[in-house]
Amino acid sequence: MSDTSTLKIGALAQAAGVGVETIRFYERKGLLQQPPRTRSGYRRYPGDTVHRLKFIRRAQGLGFALREISELLDLRVDEVAACGPVEAQAREKLEQVAGKIEALRQMERALQRLVEACEAREPTGACPILQELDPSGSPER
Repeated sequence: MSDTSTLKIGALAQAAGVGVETIRFYERKGLLQQPPRTRSGYRRYPGDTVHRLKFIRRAQGLGFALREISELLDLRVDEVAACGPVEAQAREKLEQVAGKIEALRQMERALQRLVEACEAREPTGACPILQELDPSGSPER
């Protein structure tokens, strides 16, 4: 590579640990700017795009939606904005995660009760798990 400050899409994907299609997807969604192209048509990404991609992936790993990530990226480059909006988004995401965890705990308790109530030797018509899942109370035929 003659210019070390830019990367072709394949090298960028490898450096950021994502696929080429992921990069193109983020471009379509506006999370990455369309890079300049060489005369031969190759995309040449600035080297700092690796950091932006890693930021996007970490934010997704924390449960932020692409729209929210776009907002965080905008706040990230705003030299005047205070940290308050970022904290507010993180707190909102934390509340959402806590709600999901509670819903999963409820599901876990319900499944645990069903598993404990199940007697594996019974015919499936008497299986408490299947009975619980069937709102009509009768098996389909």
